[in-house]
This record gives sequence, C-alpha cells and structure tokens, in this order.
Amino acid sequence: MANRLEGKVALVTGGTGGIGEGAVRRLSADGAKVIFTGSRQEAADPICADTGATFVSHRVQDAAAWTSLSDRIRRDFGRLDIAFANAGIEKNDGSIETITLEGWQSILDVNLTGVMLTVQNAVKIMKDNPGGPTGSVIINSSMNALRAMGNYMAYSVTKTAVVALGKSAANYCGQAGYQIRVNSILPGVVETEMIKTIMNSQPDPAAARAMYEGMSPLNRMAKVEEVAALVAFLGSDEAAFMSGGEYTIDGASTAGMSGV
Repeated sequence: MANRLEGKVALVTGGTGGIGEGAVRRLSADGAKVIFTGSRQEAADPICADTGATFVSHRVQDAAAWTSLSDRIRRDFGRLDIAFANAGIEKNDGSIETITLEGWQSILDVNLTGVMLTVQNAVKIMKDNPGGPTGSVIINSSMNALRAMGNYMAYSVTKTAVVALGKSAANYCGQAGYQIRVNSILPGVVETEMIKTIMNSQPDPAAARAMYEGMSPLNRMAKVEEVAALVAFLGSDEAAFMSGGEYTIDGASTAGMSGV
C-alpha cells in the first residue's frame, strides 16, 4: 500500500544488506523517512541514492554511540515512529564443545545487547514524540528461536532471548501508558546475497539450494521483499493493536515435523 507510512520516521539497524536493506527500501517506498545504520559506507551509498534514506555509521553494541545517534534522530527528524532492530551476526559461533568465550561474547554483544540498546533507545525517543508516546518496534529474531541449531549455539540462544526481550518491553510500554508496540519476527531461510554466495561456493550449488529450499514445506526460501513487507505492516497503523507478538515467516518450517 503506497504511502501508508507517509509522515513516519523509521530507524533500521544493520541496513546495508540482506533483510535490513530490504526493509530500508520497503519502508522508504511506503513513504517513511528512513535512517539506517551499519559499518559499510560503500554498501550504504547506493541504497541512499535509490531511496533518499540517511546512513549513519554505527555499531549497535556501542552503548556510548547511541547518544549521538538518538540526538541526531531528534534533531534531524523530530520524532521516531518505527524501529527495526535487525543487526545481527553469526561469526565465531560454534557448538557447546567448540565455541570460545570470545566468540560467545561477541555474538551476545551484537545479537542481544545490541538489540536491547536499540529497543531501549527507540522507546526513549518514541516516548517524546509530538502528540504523545507512540511507535512500533520490530525485532528481527529467527526461526532458530524455536528450532535451535547444534553448531550455532550462541546465535540460537540470542534469537530466543530477544523474543522474550520484546515481550517484556511490550508489557512494560503498555503498562506505562505508552502506545508503543513491540513485536518480533522469526524468519526462516531468506534468499539474501549472503545465502546465494554460500550456495554458489559449495561443490554442488544445486544440491545446496535444494537443501535450503527443502527446509520449508513450501519448498522455497523466503524473498527479502516478503520479510520487509511484514516489517512494514507491523510498523503501520493497520497493526495498531499488535504488540508482544512473535510472527513466524518461515514457510511452515517450524509448524510441524518434516516428513510426518
């Protein structure tokens, strides 16, 4: 629905690729003014050129840096209506036997502490919106919050934890009298450029693709645009009574037992 986000201001963390980039493009197309973060200026430049969005180099786990980012949103945009806590990593993960303390901590810093700081600072800005405390916060979790991976333990743990974080924040905001909603999305395998690179680097790319597609009863991967559409809906006024929820977008991957 074109322009359904007209007049709204949105923040997207980790917006220089994958689902984050898709969200920047969709929110902008729907009329929102978008500010997005990341660490790759070269990836951000074409997104800014295409959408008119504003890029800020920023790491979500850097608590001190949130002050300047929040101040800029207040100064340049005057409000915040949508925050998509999307930034996340898998690097240096492992199993319960192989993961190092350094790897564990680096993933928790981004995937859990970074999400907490995103939600915390978004609520603080939204609380001061002209017209009263309103807004929508969306957390990017994963289907692995429901189906943990043995070799990606820290990723699975953090994606489970942020769902609880979202429910706690939704509860708090409602009880505080804020019309600020907090929800989590749980995507399955999404055909991002990163996934394409992984598939194409395998000895048999076709078999790798079939493996990823076979994880869903719909026998395909999600499109970035489909996940971005869910983010845009949850950020819109059409979802005004949706808070504290967790929404799978995984083609029924977690709905039952495969093959049964």
